[in-house]
Amino acid sequence: MSVLDYAFMQHALLAGLICAIVCPAAGLFITLRRLSLLADALAHICLAGVAAGLLAGFSPLLSAALFATGGAVGLELLREKYRHHAELAIAIMLSAGMAVGAILLSQGQGLNANVLSYFFGSIITIGTGDLKLMLLLCLPLLVLIYFLWDELFFITFDEENARLSGLPVRTLNIIFTSLTALTIAAAIRLVGILLVSSLMVLPVATAMQLSGSFRQTFTLSVLLAQAAVLAGLLFSFYFNLAPGGSIILCSIGLLLGTLGIKQASRRSKSDLLTRQT
Repeated sequence: MSVLDYAFMQHALLAGLICAIVCPAAGLFITLRRLSLLADALAHICLAGVAAGLLAGFSPLLSAALFATGGAVGLELLREKYRHHAELAIAIMLSAGMAVGAILLSQGQGLNANVLSYFFGSIITIGTGDLKLMLLLCLPLLVLIYFLWDELFFITFDEENARLSGLPVRTLNIIFTSLTALTIAAAIRLVGILLVSSLMVLPVATAMQLSGSFRQTFTLSVLLAQAAVLAGLLFSFYFNLAPGGSIILCSIGLLLGTLGIKQASRRSKSDLLTRQT
């Protein structure tokens, strides 16, 4: 039978398509601002949201989205207080998310089995409702990037001058981080809380080795994420592996392969120049 003969694989592939577009799209702006750990902080806040949702009998994804959005606003307000030490704000929110999540999980009896699927991702639990919710959570970020590309580009590379030029930097930062938080909440169903930040960063890191412009990096990071997600889901299906781990290992493989090819290319060019001289 074909992979597509299974409904859960159809859902997983559609979920992967969505995540592989929006995660590197957000990850590019985060990475270039040297805020890669921001995704980790928001993911750990999602943990608290998932635990709260499971305890209350509420949708864990929706609960994670609400918690992550609140955490995103708090994180941006803290970043303003520690403008020259942004990593402190990220560390504070990451610690808070972990602490609240641990407390909530300790209060639940029999939640561990359900929580594991959110830690590492699960393709068999993604249903039609999850797909609709993922699309609803992810679409606003893509709309924001499309209509405010130039403004986000300016803030990414020169936040101080963007502020001096009159751009509402604080508002844009809060909106962007909040929508990124919604994206992370959506993606945890596929790749898991512990690995979602990797899907945002690794394709971007690989694309930065291959492209020469911001737009090229954006496009290539999405394509690389698509390749990693597709390969990871196929490996997960045929070898009974965790989907999140499979996807991230494929992303790491693409990165290592790219670095290896570039290194070999440099050596061959160096050897050629040595022979010519």
